[in-house]
Amino acid sequence: MRIAITGASGFIGRPLVATLRAAGHDVLTIGRGPDATVSWSPATGAIDASRLAGVEAVIHLAGEPIAQRWTESSKRAIRESRVQGTSLIARTMASLSPKPAVLVSMSGVGVYGDRGDQVLDESATRATDFLGDVAAAWEGAADPARDAGIRVVHPRLGIVLHRSGGALAKMVPIFSLGVGGKIGSGRQWMSWISRADVLRAFTFMIDTHTLAGPVNLVAPNPVTNADFTAALGAALHRPAIAPVPEFAIRLLYGEMGVATVIGGQRVRPAALEKAGFRFEYPDLPGALRVALDR
Repeated sequence: MRIAITGASGFIGRPLVATLRAAGHDVLTIGRGPDATVSWSPATGAIDASRLAGVEAVIHLAGEPIAQRWTESSKRAIRESRVQGTSLIARTMASLSPKPAVLVSMSGVGVYGDRGDQVLDESATRATDFLGDVAAAWEGAADPARDAGIRVVHPRLGIVLHRSGGALAKMVPIFSLGVGGKIGSGRQWMSWISRADVLRAFTFMIDTHTLAGPVNLVAPNPVTNADFTAALGAALHRPAIAPVPEFAIRLLYGEMGVATVIGGQRVRPAALEKAGFRFEYPDLPGALRVALDR
């Protein structure tokens, strides 16, 4: 297939481009740098649409990082980068002839908010906090593609496990020194997924015509923070007995830390499982082994 992708240089984008090209796909990268195949500027609404002729699928990953201290300006950047970028991609896809068949446009499990022990599938209502509002606007910005008859999939991504980036990259150095441990009570749920399964799932979402709308992109066995940190310590052969108090997270990260570290979601990948996706790493110990393998 001829596939276009934004966010191609990121933690997921870089290996995804390599995976798709290794499978024989023609991959175009949409970005602002000199190495991008297709240039764009979400803030100004500019994109070189002529270079997208013949594209059959678009994967939209780009967006301002969530994992930063939230100020009014950073919140605005987080929201605008997602809404502007998604809207530009969706409008451009709708204008092409022929139109691409599918848009896979990112979202996140933060849409559900902190719901304690409640098991959440794609039918769960969204939260009304900052992340819930951002996710609603982010997913809604793809409406021009939907309205044009393009199949739109929103992978609601959980915690992606690979030592080269994301949460694990921050945790491994601490746990390797034997000073890691649970955060706060440790009872908050962590909905994780191996990066290897993320890459496989993107191909599956493109190929599976029955998938549309929200799709929880998490492994089928979420764990509590206490269980996650114990498993990480075991995988690194280090103790995980140095708890981090909640006040430290609040002090260091403010509202972002409360929403994404102290809080959590117990998410189930119901849509993927119903569609027949098989996880290569459904359980945490196996996922950590491959994630930590250099």
